[in-house]
Amino acid sequence: MRFFADLHIHSPHSIACSRDLNPENLCRWGQLKGIFVIGSGDFTHPLWLKELQEKLEEDEGRLFALRKELIPVKVPSSCRAQVRFLLSGEISCIYQKAGKTRKVHALVFVPDFTSAVKLTERLAKIGSITSDGRPILKLDAKKLLEMVLEVSPEAMLVPAHVWTPHFSVLGAASAFSSVEECFEELTPYIYAVETGLSSDPAMNWRLSSLDGMRLISNSDAHSPAKLGREATIFDTDLSYGSIMAAIKTGKGLCGTVEYLPEKGKYHSDGHRSCGIRLTPRETIAHGFRCPACGKKITVGVLHRVEELADRPQGFKPPGTPPFHSVIPLQELIAETLKIGAGSKRVERIYFTMLEKLGNELAILLEKRYEEIAGASSVEIADAIVGVREGTIRIEPGYDGKFGSIRIE
Repeated sequence: MRFFADLHIHSPHSIACSRDLNPENLCRWGQLKGIFVIGSGDFTHPLWLKELQEKLEEDEGRLFALRKELIPVKVPSSCRAQVRFLLSGEISCIYQKAGKTRKVHALVFVPDFTSAVKLTERLAKIGSITSDGRPILKLDAKKLLEMVLEVSPEAMLVPAHVWTPHFSVLGAASAFSSVEECFEELTPYIYAVETGLSSDPAMNWRLSSLDGMRLISNSDAHSPAKLGREATIFDTDLSYGSIMAAIKTGKGLCGTVEYLPEKGKYHSDGHRSCGIRLTPRETIAHGFRCPACGKKITVGVLHRVEELADRPQGFKPPGTPPFHSVIPLQELIAETLKIGAGSKRVERIYFTMLEKLGNELAILLEKRYEEIAGASSVEIADAIVGVREGTIRIEPGYDGKFGSIRIE
């Protein structure tokens, strides 16, 4: 079965996350977006874990379905589908190693509530697991991997948004030069890395050290409507074991859906307070200091990839699956109309398109130009096709500021 999965999200217990995040809304938005397997997010938070246990029931594939009485009805018939949940969580490891402060975010998958409880109990002995849905712990990422493997041989750890400057394995601030430098002899148990919003597979292919690892993509959604801005495409049985096997071996992992990396808020170098965005060459010329105020520049993903790359731009390892670049539909509608993405008019057009054409990913990736134009407008159809063909102009994001698109 071919399906889209988004395995990295958050809960209402995470800082700066929507109160609307609950299993019912996630099930609804999963259908609207075309995401059929959703990471639970934040299973290490006791209140969220309790809610998941109350509202979800395990199926024959050891994924979890929303209890029938809770399944939302406010979904257009064109989008209705089964949605399953997979237990996942993100953990923030902040620690000293080799004389440097390391800040690494790790994505963890577990097969059942028993494993989730075991890991949660072990983490609670290290630090607080209640102050944030994403616990911030003084814990070496390698030690976390050891704990994950001890909890269940079927559990998995994936380095999250692997290039993000401040909280990742390869980001400029964490300063590991390879995944192996972080996880040492346990590196063979790192089967994949997450690309993050500011990079795509083409950027990751430039590092030969990542060749043995699959690339997966997820939204890191902080609200239900952000689901599916990135996703991983599988062609497997709808089961925990099959999904993990695909990530381990690549068989059944058919590619990813990628937020255009220039849209990501850490793609380029810059200093947001001064409104300064720089190319890597300009950053180096200014001594990694803001030319306006003299403070340190935040080195973005593009620059960091260039520092570590041992292959030229455009290199593609043989046998790697393809990827598809997207911009969320509501953003495209808003930019076409030159109005806010949260406006009632954008919402009305968005849901009209879903009712006529099906879920959002089908519209962005599959529907023909004529179908899209007929359900919306020629301008919106032009924008969607422009993203597919790579002709949309983007002002890159930097230092925590998302990039902006320009549709002429």
